[in-house]
Amino acid sequence: MIRHMSTHPARSLSRVLEDLGPTLLDLLHGDPAATAELGGVAIHDPHDEQHCPERAIVLGVGVHGVDGIRRLLGELGRLGAAALVVRGPVEDDGALAAAAADSGIALLALTRGASWAQLAAMLRTLLAEDDVGEAGGQTLGGVPSGDLFALANAIATLLDAPVTIEDRRSRILAFSGRQDEADAARVASILARRVPERYLRIHEEDGVFRELYRSDRPVHIPPPTLGDEVALPRAAIAVRAGDEVLGSVWAAVREPLTPEREAAFREAAKLVALHMLRLRAGTDAEHRLRADLVTTALEGGSGAVAALGRLGLADGPVLVMALGLRPLADTDHARLTAEHQRLAGALAVHLTAVRPRSAVALLGDVAYALFPVANDPATARERALQVASNFLERTGDRTGAVIGIGSLAPEPAALARSRTNADRALRVLLAGSAPRRVAAIGDVHIDALLIEMRDLAIANRDELSPGIAQLAAYDARHNAHLVETLRAWLDAFGDVIAASAGVFVHPNTFRYRIRRVAEVGRIDLGDPAARFAAMLELRLMGLYDGEV
Repeated sequence: MIRHMSTHPARSLSRVLEDLGPTLLDLLHGDPAATAELGGVAIHDPHDEQHCPERAIVLGVGVHGVDGIRRLLGELGRLGAAALVVRGPVEDDGALAAAAADSGIALLALTRGASWAQLAAMLRTLLAEDDVGEAGGQTLGGVPSGDLFALANAIATLLDAPVTIEDRRSRILAFSGRQDEADAARVASILARRVPERYLRIHEEDGVFRELYRSDRPVHIPPPTLGDEVALPRAAIAVRAGDEVLGSVWAAVREPLTPEREAAFREAAKLVALHMLRLRAGTDAEHRLRADLVTTALEGGSGAVAALGRLGLADGPVLVMALGLRPLADTDHARLTAEHQRLAGALAVHLTAVRPRSAVALLGDVAYALFPVANDPATARERALQVASNFLERTGDRTGAVIGIGSLAPEPAALARSRTNADRALRVLLAGSAPRRVAAIGDVHIDALLIEMRDLAIANRDELSPGIAQLAAYDARHNAHLVETLRAWLDAFGDVIAASAGVFVHPNTFRYRIRRVAEVGRIDLGDPAARFAAMLELRLMGLYDGEV
């Protein structure tokens, strides 16, 4: 049984530095023990009002120079943050030490080559470990349940070698200290949070994974030959739960493992499996619970207040965002489902970086987000449009993702209406051929009404009015383009020159056709009511044909 574990609390800055430094983080100034427990992770946005949890560790993306860092330390000190991370190396003339001391904020540097996204993901993993499972400090093998970093350190102590724990796709889930004793391949893996492709190809060509996954014993792997790079040998063992391979543990060793250490490695792999299963079960349960809470809140019934309270959203106005995917050709159901799940997870990460209390859940084919906003409809709408647009710009247009934004919900009872309006806006975007990818309900209200009128007309099996029906029938018999002519004339407010140019015919031909429209359809084009009725019906006909 493994008894080694960190002496620092799991959510403390000291523990973060123990697990992630010096591979990823270096402490420049401040006392990491000054904050007993971190409150979360926040990303600094220089163009927006800063919102961060109390005692947050703030990622200063794009913050450079002594003056910029010093100003931000002062701002974060007033907000009650615990630490600021900036990109290293940092040139310091002594002013930053004084600024860190005055603000009470610890200043850390992110290693060059490491990405902010990877750091944010690892920090959230570390800070979420105490949230998994039941209260009471449950342990597995003497290590807190789900704490893979503590487990990696314990295994490293047993083997006297730096260790990584990886999933089936060779992504780094956790790593031990002493990684500086390994080699460039190991450092590159940790900085990228996955094993570099060039090393994976060598392992696959050499049959390493085939041998690893069919054996229950440690596999000794000679150092790969890759140009002038010098690497250490590896000892790796598969992590199994019954017949399922969950991942693997890799140790960078300078000499073969002794029989005693091989036996310890085998026992450690079993313990890793228990922790990985515990993490997976806890994550699945957390996702289900969060989806249930979001669903309850969206229904707006008697349980909405309690659900919002558990989500931390009961004390302010919220609006609903609805993310969907435009149908793409040749996309099978499994791939579409995976894409929905991927985008829902990405949206959750994006929104929580902007508003930490945001909640996202995938319900069917739509990912719904509860987004806390200011208690002003115009301000809330603009902020939501900005955040949603930024998200879609980052994901690109390949996925066909669109986001509808509902109305402001100042109290829980209004959330159901906000969701309905988000669904209405989303439906307009999904039905449209226009490049617009984000819309608030106020922007597409008329289009939403037209879609709903179309639904009503179809449900009632309504027929076209006699005039429009006669024009459509005449076009079908004679290919006369009378419906097209009427639509162009109405869209141009009766301007024959503009309307004829729009349908690429001579103005005299257009004048003849518009006279035939009045004769065949018996429509009084001089009557405003008749023109409005014709325009509305033609718009509905367009919706019948799948146009917007």
